[in-house]
Amino acid sequence: MSTRSDDRSRKVLVAGSRLECRLVGEPRGASGALVFLHEGLGCVSGWRDFPDRLCARVGLPGLVYSRLGYGDSDPLRGARSPRFMHDEAIVMLPALLRELDIRQPVLFGHSDGASIALIHAGTFPDVARAVVALAPHLFVEPVCVESIAAIAREYDRTNLRERLARHHRDVDGAFRGWTDVWLSDAFANWNIEREVQDSRCPILAVQGNDDQYGTMRQIERIAELRPGTRLLALPACRHSPHLDRPDDVIAATDGFLRELGLAGDPRRT
Repeated sequence: MSTRSDDRSRKVLVAGSRLECRLVGEPRGASGALVFLHEGLGCVSGWRDFPDRLCARVGLPGLVYSRLGYGDSDPLRGARSPRFMHDEAIVMLPALLRELDIRQPVLFGHSDGASIALIHAGTFPDVARAVVALAPHLFVEPVCVESIAAIAREYDRTNLRERLARHHRDVDGAFRGWTDVWLSDAFANWNIEREVQDSRCPILAVQGNDDQYGTMRQIERIAELRPGTRLLALPACRHSPHLDRPDDVIAATDGFLRELGLAGDPRRT
């Protein structure tokens, strides 16, 4: 299945806003469907064919969606709050799951999306069956702020805006809405360690050894807060393990879910 808009793509009305969604298989009414949560500059198309490959391998249907202000979802109205990840995890994601009748999902998040998955799991500990967190943020590190500041400088000086505009209807809103929050003083003390500690579901946390937006301390801290968490550190991998090392991420996720009894028949999606 293509990552471009197709007959499995649709707009879903959630809390008064239309969100771009793409279905892999039939997640509606399913228990254990994979729900993909993108990074700070991500969207449906940014995942490429990874959701299709992973869903086929683990034998589960999937939902890929663009958050408000990203991709072909409705543009953001006003500035993002420093609690934008909490708002997504506590308000928008539950509403979307209810609208599509997806029960007890496996949350598969990358970067900000991984943080959203962890917040959701800690706030609603009986909902998610498992979380796979790629390059998550539990707290703000200097290396992340420095990298975001650098990309903010590149936005007007290089072809970055043009490249991002291929994926986002409101490219300036998507970009500034992300960088402005992360670089604000109000965001400096943002922290989700309490939410991680409150979660109950199994967690697989993955990070590249060469991640330019965070240190290995992020996933190590998850394991300290939630003993039993499975950690995977990938060499020759930067901030996007699913793009830099897709085969390793797919194999690790498949093994993780099969050990939990959550995977299905790999021939069916």
